[in-house]
Amino acid sequence: MMNLKLIALCAALLGPMIATSAHAERLKDLASIGGVRQNQLSGYGIVVGLDGTGDQTTQTPFTVQSISAMLQQKGISLPAGTQLQLKNVAAVMVTTSLPAFAQPGQTIDITVSSMGNAKSLRGGTLIMTPLHGADGQVYAMAQGNVLVGGAGASAGGASTQVNQLSVGRISGGATVERAVASNLGADSQIKLELNTSDFATASRVVEAVNDKFGPGIATALDGRVIRVRVPSSSDQRVSFLGILENMDVKPADAAAKVILNARTGSIVMNRAVTLETCAISHGNLSVSIGADTQVSQPPAGSRGATAVTQTPQVSVKKDAGKVIMLNGGASLAEVVKAMNAIGATPQDLLAILQALKAAGSLRAELEII
Repeated sequence: MMNLKLIALCAALLGPMIATSAHAERLKDLASIGGVRQNQLSGYGIVVGLDGTGDQTTQTPFTVQSISAMLQQKGISLPAGTQLQLKNVAAVMVTTSLPAFAQPGQTIDITVSSMGNAKSLRGGTLIMTPLHGADGQVYAMAQGNVLVGGAGASAGGASTQVNQLSVGRISGGATVERAVASNLGADSQIKLELNTSDFATASRVVEAVNDKFGPGIATALDGRVIRVRVPSSSDQRVSFLGILENMDVKPADAAAKVILNARTGSIVMNRAVTLETCAISHGNLSVSIGADTQVSQPPAGSRGATAVTQTPQVSVKKDAGKVIMLNGGASLAEVVKAMNAIGATPQDLLAILQALKAAGSLRAELEII
């Protein structure tokens, strides 16, 4: 559970420092170049050579079908009605991302994940697997020995496991077979795309680029996209983009935002969060239900039998409520300190912040994830 006292202390100590030490960031950390991106690849494959930890074929018939199809491709025909009992084979999904500008012959890392009920992929070997893109084309071929980072053991009905055994990785396990066409620098221009839409930051980027390379080089199309003129020569364009990405730009202050994770109770607020004048009341109601077990023992020499009885007990406890007054313009440190003063837990804080937002007292965007 989140320690609200620790958060309040950190916010009080770091808040002024953050406000006075805002610094410039590299342009490559604030924006990306349009068209320079990764492409996801995936494929269905078979891992062999497992030590009896493969799929149970009675529950994963697709594993048997895959082995039969593979053997037929190798020129091996199985007699009709053959029932394969495979313990050293597992059906897997192979996933990876094709980097920008990847060329045929380049190797990339892949992740191998079990699809069936295999206990472990440790020691297995992935058989040659084509990796497809969203357009259905084959962009890479994968094969290699699977490295599993977990560990497990079992004996006499007892078992233990560390980390995940059904997912492994192969470094350089896929070879690129097809390159993705790139139109970088077409018409002697590129587009910078800010990671977060912000008109002030876009304006500062345009100003910094034009100050560095000359007026008219950069033009803001909106709060996210900036058009930049680049040299027509490929080597000059690469040099220009290298200098452009490493330019320092001071981003605009972030908008006030509160992020709530309803599943874990995590709450994150930036330093721009403030409150209007408001009053907050908080009280806890707890209900305890239990049973008092009693044993009835008859006197010696009697024909009575020992009996066990249970007396149910129900108690209701309500802590005294508290009302906290917050003045308008309260900072993050003051907000967290006030929440801690009334004994609010992270789950309570979720409900309190939602109520403050509904009442119009919270000066921040409330996002629930």
